[in-house]
Amino acid sequence: MAKSVSAVGYAARDPSGILSPINFSRRAVADRDVQFKVLYCGICHSDLHSIKNEWGNAHYPIVPGHEVVGVVTEVGAKVDKFKPGDKVGVGCLVNSCRSCDQCANSLENYCPQLVLTYNSVLPDGSATYGGYSDVMVVDEDFVIRWPDNFPMDKGAPLLCAGITTYSPLRYFGLDKPGLHVGVVGLGGLGHVAVKFAKAFGTKVTVISTSAAKKKEAMEILGADAFLISRDAAEMQAAAGTLDGIIDTVSAQHPLPPLLSLLKAHGKLVLVGAPEKPLELPAFPIITGRKMVAGSAIGGLKETQEMIDFAARHNITAEVEMIPMDYVNTAMERLVKADVKYRFVIDVGNTLKVD
Repeated sequence: MAKSVSAVGYAARDPSGILSPINFSRRAVADRDVQFKVLYCGICHSDLHSIKNEWGNAHYPIVPGHEVVGVVTEVGAKVDKFKPGDKVGVGCLVNSCRSCDQCANSLENYCPQLVLTYNSVLPDGSATYGGYSDVMVVDEDFVIRWPDNFPMDKGAPLLCAGITTYSPLRYFGLDKPGLHVGVVGLGGLGHVAVKFAKAFGTKVTVISTSAAKKKEAMEILGADAFLISRDAAEMQAAAGTLDGIIDTVSAQHPLPPLLSLLKAHGKLVLVGAPEKPLELPAFPIITGRKMVAGSAIGGLKETQEMIDFAARHNITAEVEMIPMDYVNTAMERLVKADVKYRFVIDVGNTLKVD
């Protein structure tokens, strides 16, 4: 009988969210499993929500991390997509039912029996643990092939932040040259949303509460325009100019000013996840036949498509590399939005647990 895989990582054990070293076991490598050494793992705002139980669904201990990249070390007997030495990635999901309509249409991310990469439960009843660890064992169907010559460190955040913004741009038809797309928030999700929207050939306006982000938005990320959402005059001048908006903000914020920016039939797509409900007035939607929608990551086929697109267009995240033992400080800084724009843990070189 195959032995379980020994693993080390960092885990939160209670709602304080403090992460500390942990030794645990991964399942033994089954016929269709891929085992890989974790090299880098991005820190997502979802990690912070989860370890502090801000969404009310925490099952401790939690080993976070769903922007995970590494190198294959072992494969099961029936694996045909990967071999030892291959570069791979794992995003937000590691299993699904494989039989519902969503799974049949490569939308495993909307499967009712979706299994998340951490803080979730596999069909055998075992808990899932994420990429703040040295090794992962994942079914090959939920592993992404990493493109040659595409950086793993700066590319890792695309496995969540990238697909979370790429997918709604594609699905809601906001990927056509000549359209005018707004991006709300210039953080981990927002900055890659700008890059993808520009690569699709759209005109991009960044909408932010911070005037200090204007220079970077336009000169570094390539946005065409910048609006300060608290400046009533600026917002009024831009009313009715946008075909769609990708709203990446995960804190409480008003929706009516954003709805006013949309043209008739425009689309406001929420991809941020505030912990409290947002107020949604009816009249601004009804009077312009506008749409308020949501979107969550993407299926495995679309995630692979996104990574391949990013590699062709040289789209990577702007990252700050950190050692594993800096992770609690990074979480404190993330609360203050003190990062440009994504922390990535150098797991392979810095994770040491006795």
